[in-house]
Amino acid sequence: MLQHVNEPLLQSLRPEQVEVEICRSEELDRRRGLTSELDEMWSFVQRKAPQRWLWHAIDHLSGVVLAYTFGSRADAVFVELQKLLKPFGLEHFYTDGAGVYERHLPAAAYTIGKANTQQIERKHLTLRTRIKRLARKTICFSKSVFMHDTVIGLFVNRYEFGTPI
Repeated sequence: MLQHVNEPLLQSLRPEQVEVEICRSEELDRRRGLTSELDEMWSFVQRKAPQRWLWHAIDHLSGVVLAYTFGSRADAVFVELQKLLKPFGLEHFYTDGAGVYERHLPAAAYTIGKANTQQIERKHLTLRTRIKRLARKTICFSKSVFMHDTVIGLFVNRYEFGTPI
């Protein structure tokens, strides 16, 4: 069964095991995993008119995919992603200028800009290169929403979450 949350990473986070250590603030942020990059990626099923969006979040410092979901570019899909991210305890997000983030995140909880979303944009390029049905001009495309979501979900589960498929 496909997972939409990086369960192995989530299981390794144990807040009850606290140890005091002096380190740089960047290292502390990396260990806590409190910052994330959020973005959405366009694709299509059968024809380009009804667009299908992959919404996903990665850890800002490590680049590890935390969670993903599929749907339209509607606010409800982002709210679904937020629910998947809740167990990670994220406090700050780096995003592009999409209005959905402004509507659903407190102003102090996100930063807009390309400088902080380079890793997730690089993930988009990797996905478009490795999964031909995500390429913009291709003869390989999904004929059903189920297959589209399954193929991308299998890739994310195998190569990002490390789940044996």
